[in-house]
Amino acid sequence: MTKDIIHIKTISEYHKRNGLAKPQHPLLSVINFNDIIYTPNINLNVTHGFYCIALKHLIDGKMKYGQQEYDFDEGVLAFIAPNQIMRIESVNQQFNHSGWLLIFHPDFLWGTNLAKKIKQYDFFGYDLKEALHLSEKEEDMLTIIFRSINNEYNSNIDKFSQDVIISQLELLLTYSERFYQRQFITRNKFNHSILERFDTLLNDYFKNEDMLSKGLPTVKNLSTSINLSPNYLSKLLKTITGKSTQEFIHEKVIELAKEKLSTTELSVNEIAFGLGFEHPQSFGKLFKKKTELTPLEFRKAFN
Repeated sequence: MTKDIIHIKTISEYHKRNGLAKPQHPLLSVINFNDIIYTPNINLNVTHGFYCIALKHLIDGKMKYGQQEYDFDEGVLAFIAPNQIMRIESVNQQFNHSGWLLIFHPDFLWGTNLAKKIKQYDFFGYDLKEALHLSEKEEDMLTIIFRSINNEYNSNIDKFSQDVIISQLELLLTYSERFYQRQFITRNKFNHSILERFDTLLNDYFKNEDMLSKGLPTVKNLSTSINLSPNYLSKLLKTITGKSTQEFIHEKVIELAKEKLSTTELSVNEIAFGLGFEHPQSFGKLFKKKTELTPLEFRKAFN
């Protein structure tokens, strides 16, 4: 067993490591998980030099990002960007998969609109535990797309091959975006519990002078405290409230600043430092942007 990070740079290397036949294309591969047999009792930290999209139905084992584990016992769709660290653990005699894996190198997208557009899909920045839970109907729809890509992948390569696969890939990503929006809405109770935890965490931060001495709360630190990725937390908040994580932080800052300006005689500089700003000018700039008044103008108008 090892916890060293294994870097798998190429599609061919991935095939070789998993006992698969050579890929049909150097920058792309479609793999049926039934063809992969993992070694039992493994503990690996892995990064890939390519994108991975996995449609998984059953896994006899666990996968982790850091200390967060996720058991795949239903249809889910997971996305992994190049160079993300993924931890794989298997404690059973056989590590069984069911489903499809699409892997493609960023160079496969070169010269296409998707090369830039793919960076707009936040779910490539989500953790494994934030995978997309699929209904039976959704899973069937995506399975059709995976099979279509697989059919083209196994056909003779010609000048149309890339365009056909790219169009199918874009369709897959568009459906994924739609299904994630559905998940943010349908998991209402779970999402609102996260919102409550986030609000409590933010309030506690501003009440703790030791924490404020380190500066304003960051999206990364807050999301880590809730055990979510920054992208997932921000998208969830945006979906159910219309505000991103950063907007929530700024709103809390302005709320507290208004309170101190209207109920204390602290100077603007003292209020700025007390809210975690390193430079009072930054506080003044943010306050005016959000209220259209300087801190002193607000205090004067309030009084």
